[in-house]
This record gives sequence, C-alpha cells and structure tokens, in this order.
Amino acid sequence: MTHDNDLSRIGISLPKNLLDKFDDILEYRGYSSRSEGIRDAIRSYITYYQWMSDVKGDRQGVITMVYDHEHRGLMQILTDIQHNYLNVIQSSLHSHVSHDKCVEIILLRGDAGIIKEIAERLMAQKGVESVKLTTIAIED
Repeated sequence: MTHDNDLSRIGISLPKNLLDKFDDILEYRGYSSRSEGIRDAIRSYITYYQWMSDVKGDRQGVITMVYDHEHRGLMQILTDIQHNYLNVIQSSLHSHVSHDKCVEIILLRGDAGIIKEIAERLMAQKGVESVKLTTIAIED
C-alpha cells in the first residue's frame, strides 16, 4: 500500500536555460527546494489536466500558444493541424514576439472533446513552449 507521504526519486533531463528559469522563479517565490517547486508544478499540471478532462458539450474556446517559429518543420505541422479542424477553428491571430518566438491565438467553437484534442495535439509538438486552453459553455 502506498501512502500520500511516501516519496519516490526520479531523474529528469532539462535544458540548462529551462532549469535556470525555473530556479529563478523558485527563488523569487521563496521555495525551500527545487523538489518542492517541482511537486507544486506537477500538482498544478494535474489540476489543469483534470479541469480539461471535465470540459464537455458545446464550447467557445481560446487557445493561446507560444512557440519557436525557427524550429524545423514546426510551422507546417501547426498549419496542418489547424487545417484538419476548419469546422471548429473560427479565427487565428499570429504575432511575432521576437526573431525566434511567436504567439498565436486561436478562436474555436464546437464540441469540447474536439477542442481539447486540438489543444493537446498542438501541445505535443516539439518547439511549442506553451499552450493554454480556456473555454466557456455555449448557452442556448
């Protein structure tokens, strides 16, 4: 039997710049250890995933995505994904943040399962730094 306070050790590999940014945030927020920050980040990820899992029915949604447009082949993959969902995607706005980084905002309307599927497919691409999905129910 496993208890909530039983600890497991894991090893992960991270790019140095990502770890440096994470450590800066931990210091700023006053975390006592990197482990505590990672536990907090995992809890937040789980909460967000559970919230996404509970979204059902017809929804209006917004996906906000940040990505590296210099990442080889990424632009074509993102375009292909969006073209596969023309019946749900209403509009998109693309903005260049820097030489390498872009932000894209995608407005969607349709079945929550399909909207979540789009967000998860975008999220899974290498070179995509973040994807945030926000939805609201469509009222009759």
